[in-house]
Amino acid sequence: MMDNEVLDFDIGVGVSSGGDVDDDAIDIEHHALDDDDMLDSPILPCGNGLVGDSGNYFPNQEEPCDLLDLEPFDGLEFESEEAAKAFYNSYARRIGFSTRVSSSRRSRRDGAIIQRQFVCAKEGFRNMNEKRTKDREIKRPRTITRVGCKASLSVKMQDSGKWLVSGFVKDHNHELVPPDQVHCLRSHRQISGPAKTLIDTLQAAGMGPRRIMSALIKEYGGISKVGFTEVDCRNYMRNNRQKSIEGEIQLLLDYLRQMNADNPNFFYAVQGSDDQSVGNVFWADPKARMDFTYFGDTVTFDTTYRSNRYRLPFAPFTGVNHHGQPILFGCAFIINETEASFLWLFNTWLAAMSTHPPVSITTDHDAVIRAAIMQVFPGARHRFCKWHIFKKCQEKLSHVFLKHPSFESDFHKCVNMTESVEDFESCWFSLLDKYELRDHEWLQAIYSDRRQWVPVYLRDTFFAEMSLTQRSDSINSYFDGYINASTNLSQFFKLYEKALESRLEKEVKADYDTMNSPPVLKTPSPMEKQASELYTRKLFMRFQEELVGTLTFMASKADDDGDLVTYQVAKYGEALKAHFVKFNVLEMRANCSCQMFEFSGIICRHILAVFRVTNLLTLPPYYILKRWTRNAKSSVIFDDYNLHAYANYLESHTVRYNTLRHKASNFVQEAGKSLYTCDVAVVALQEAAKTVSLAMNKEVRRTMANRHFKASSVTDGKRMCCNEDCQQEVLAQPEPEDEMDKKINQLRNELELANRKCEAYRTNLLSVLKEMEEQKLQVSIKVQNIKISLKDNL
Repeated sequence: MMDNEVLDFDIGVGVSSGGDVDDDAIDIEHHALDDDDMLDSPILPCGNGLVGDSGNYFPNQEEPCDLLDLEPFDGLEFESEEAAKAFYNSYARRIGFSTRVSSSRRSRRDGAIIQRQFVCAKEGFRNMNEKRTKDREIKRPRTITRVGCKASLSVKMQDSGKWLVSGFVKDHNHELVPPDQVHCLRSHRQISGPAKTLIDTLQAAGMGPRRIMSALIKEYGGISKVGFTEVDCRNYMRNNRQKSIEGEIQLLLDYLRQMNADNPNFFYAVQGSDDQSVGNVFWADPKARMDFTYFGDTVTFDTTYRSNRYRLPFAPFTGVNHHGQPILFGCAFIINETEASFLWLFNTWLAAMSTHPPVSITTDHDAVIRAAIMQVFPGARHRFCKWHIFKKCQEKLSHVFLKHPSFESDFHKCVNMTESVEDFESCWFSLLDKYELRDHEWLQAIYSDRRQWVPVYLRDTFFAEMSLTQRSDSINSYFDGYINASTNLSQFFKLYEKALESRLEKEVKADYDTMNSPPVLKTPSPMEKQASELYTRKLFMRFQEELVGTLTFMASKADDDGDLVTYQVAKYGEALKAHFVKFNVLEMRANCSCQMFEFSGIICRHILAVFRVTNLLTLPPYYILKRWTRNAKSSVIFDDYNLHAYANYLESHTVRYNTLRHKASNFVQEAGKSLYTCDVAVVALQEAAKTVSLAMNKEVRRTMANRHFKASSVTDGKRMCCNEDCQQEVLAQPEPEDEMDKKINQLRNELELANRKCEAYRTNLLSVLKEMEEQKLQVSIKVQNIKISLKDNL
């Protein structure tokens, strides 16, 4: 053998030409893996022993047991190279270090390997100037683990074909790993056949890697006996999932193509190309796209709804309709939950929704999603779902929940029941001190994000929720009861379509109830009657709850700053729990410290209490959001009418009365400060009374003159317009005092008649439009009922 000419070169699993371990190992846990991390692989028979693609070697069962307990020594002989490696790896496991192949020598004559060197994984030093790192930046650099250890085992082939130990270095220059941690070392991590079978079974049942590892630890009697880590389990499951979905994802694309062929308004997109076997997918049916135009002011995006057996992220976009029901704005399957994937998805969704961004968006607590939303929806208010944070709290603080049963209640009260930022901050730190949690890392993290999930920081933005203090506001899952963790892609669309049908049926039923079941009024208030005719039944019930709640509240003036008056509103005897309402007298607009209207679009009982004491009997149009009314899905534009109605409203007797009373009250308060100012005020009031009396007399004379002109035009036999629709009068010419008065009177009467005619036309038109909308809704309800009955018969 010595006559053979040899070439020296390095080989090994994950080893570069410089001898370094591959820095591009898959990182499922999203944290830096050191050189001891590796993927598992199936075991294949090879020579006297078993060899896996991962580089793990196991001796043949016929090997003497005492051989496995030996320490290597020069002259030790093995049947094969694989047996030598398995022996050294077994020795390394007992001692507490990981091994790898370092160098080899091949015969120049036939290329056969004639010499191997196995070394400690910490041998040598990492080459920081590798060619492959020059052209690209390493985003997550690995921890440097090479420390120049000299421990090694060299073997060479004999003429007999056996392998002989030609060199052994025992000593290490680093600490060795204790027995209970040796299973974490790279060369000792191996998923056995029985373990793979168990993982496959539990994965098919919808369990995640963390729960599967818990089951394996229990099954094998400890993590050290399992033989691999959760990272290995995740990698194995990921490979399984990738292979499984490649075939079924084609079913998804075929379904979407067929839906688009049946209806061109059905939108779908695949990241990259729809010819790819695997890619992120988004779709939105025509109803979802239309609903967004009516209710797209606030959106929920849920990536935590793992819908199928492969735990593929099924991510629906949802909202809330005018009945408070969840509605769909589109769906996605996200293969890769990366920032690039979410950027593509949000831009695609925005294009499908005609590039109209929402006012607010709610998602899971995720930094990657937040980064994507900041780029695609910079103007939208981003909120983290409070329900998911509460759920995570149960996981992160399970020891606190067990030790302190009152913690959960205190935590909910701190988050949900505090009325101001100051109250929350004080309550939060009191909670941390009470349960000694000041240094808890997770609580510190969610506190730093408090402006995106704690209600007191979000009440100034519309989220279409009907309560400010509900115990736990979960994301409204559109598909609850239809899709679960055991649903695979072949079953998914049948259940998906059933969910769409069920939600549509519930919406039709709510429309029917609104149109045909008038609610019972609980007060004689004209405002309640007005709301019952405008709101959907569900929303009216919520408004009625607030209106009736005003009966227990008192509103008293706390400050008066000209046209802006501040009222203190509280229950009798509970002044410390008061809310403050700022009321603009001239514009008839109010803002409450509870911010319920801004958050939910429903006026709160505190503002309604102020309206009651100021004799405001009907809701101003400003407080009636169209998205909560029975005409929310009407295509008729009522904005001009609302503006006209609001202008008339500002001229109403109630507003005039409130304005005068407000100014008179300020006048009296100032004038009563001294006897002199009081006397001056009395004189001024007397002069004002005379002026008002003269104005009233002049108004009466002008009204009577107008009536005289109209009467004379009839009695003098002057002609009238024969058009019965307008009945426009051709006014007789009175005996004017001068030519100017004659012209003014003529124009005034013409203007008055034109206004009456326009108002009559407007009233008739709105009546016709309202009747058309009601008929349209009735027809829609009948059609849906017919479809449902036909389906039931089939």
